[in-house]
Amino acid sequence: MTILHDTDFEILRSDLPRGRFKSVLFDFDGTLSLIREGWPQVMIPMMVEILRETGTNETDDELAREVEEFVMRLNGRQTIYQMMQLADEVRQRGGQPRDPLEYKHRYHELLMQRIRGRIADLESGRVPPADWTVPGSHAILEQLRSRGVSLYLASGTDIAFVRKEAKLLGVSEYFGPHIYGALDDYQNFSKKMIVERIIRENELRGEELLGFGDGFVEIEEVRRAGGVAVAVASDEVNRRGINTWKRNRLVQAGADIVIPEYRQHERLVQWLFAED
Repeated sequence: MTILHDTDFEILRSDLPRGRFKSVLFDFDGTLSLIREGWPQVMIPMMVEILRETGTNETDDELAREVEEFVMRLNGRQTIYQMMQLADEVRQRGGQPRDPLEYKHRYHELLMQRIRGRIADLESGRVPPADWTVPGSHAILEQLRSRGVSLYLASGTDIAFVRKEAKLLGVSEYFGPHIYGALDDYQNFSKKMIVERIIRENELRGEELLGFGDGFVEIEEVRRAGGVAVAVASDEVNRRGINTWKRNRLVQAGADIVIPEYRQHERLVQWLFAED
């Protein structure tokens, strides 16, 4: 592990290929968008309540620890997978689970109660997009676009929400038609599929793909494809510095580089493109 001079970038793979990138993949929530900041504080208590109804002898703390483990392990995949795991957990405790889609809709209703005001503020112009993006997001997208690379956005959030929120934050223009999100027919979307599609359609070698994300899945898939994975271990509440828990999970997933946000975007892009 090396801290790059005069930066807060943690370099975990010293021999990673630089300067060859032609396509760049971004996750959305927590990587660019902060609109859904706090979603675990909605999902985890909801799941604990559902599991408690099975009559289990586990305490709420024990349930919360178990739920947090699988929720964060599946973070980056479509939300439905977290709900499918919840259904399995209910079944294991002798309960009769509801359809995972019902759980997903219940979660979305609860989450909207938390974020509805944020969306309204953005829609009305009361707050600028920068208030609900990871610091430096627009600047790094501009830096990458100026280098002629193709930009892709892939999220485990439903595609309709991703498109709407990306537009509200003023980042959709950077991705054009390359915005992907969860589908009702969940088997027809995954980040693995998107990574494979990017490589196939652009005839890339693995080292020509660069990925940014704050979830286990996108880091794992970019690395599996032979690409370079930048972990954005963003502190979504304070909007500065590293979230240590997130950082440790992303290192486990195989991250090549760890950054807190994009405040040092110019230095980061120069280093990645071997312009330093």
